[in-house]
Amino acid sequence: MNLFGRGESPTEETVAVIGLGRFGSAVAESLTRLGHEVLAIDERPEIVQRASETLTHVVQADSTESTVLSQLGIGEFDHVVVAIGTDIEASVLTVLACEEVGVREIWAKAINAKHGQILHRTGAHHVVYPEAAMGERVAHLVSGKMLDFIEFDDGFAIVKTKAPAEAVGRTLGESKLRSKYGVTVVGVKQPGEDFTYATPETVIAEGDTLIVSGATTKVEHFASTT
Repeated sequence: MNLFGRGESPTEETVAVIGLGRFGSAVAESLTRLGHEVLAIDERPEIVQRASETLTHVVQADSTESTVLSQLGIGEFDHVVVAIGTDIEASVLTVLACEEVGVREIWAKAINAKHGQILHRTGAHHVVYPEAAMGERVAHLVSGKMLDFIEFDDGFAIVKTKAPAEAVGRTLGESKLRSKYGVTVVGVKQPGEDFTYATPETVIAEGDTLIVSGATTKVEHFASTT
């Protein structure tokens, strides 16, 4: 049975995070801060002891055994994150065990494309590549044209960048950035102020920061003009 049951609020979801390395610990701690009920699992006693200092529900268990996961009630959780990375065999067997106990949504960390393919075939609904994603993000930031960069699986990206000179002193409607570059300005931030939602009447000032969304290649091209 689930160790702490379903959340009392309909918006409060239960998540099990398996593997408490740097990535798994960060995911578990972030989910806890967001108000979700989190069960953290690792087979290494020293890792479990360390994690118990920051997480409420931490269990030492062998996640590759479906009987163990069943005893922990993992099949009742809304989401399970398999954050095991370097031990590919344990990662794959854990995903398989989660699938066997009926987990509705399995997120799994992969270290390369072949690992990711195996995870998909063994039952993972979503596969993430944190090292590759971070490398891509850093590369965009190093270029100096973007202040932040997030890319999604379907070739869609959101970037934070400086306003181009051609938009300064004009409304977004007048500058026609969307028709010219194929991107959407969703937010604008003036120095020292909070971000505000952008509208066609929003006037862009020198030094403004923009949040822009669109196809990855198009937002990259737009940022190169700033």
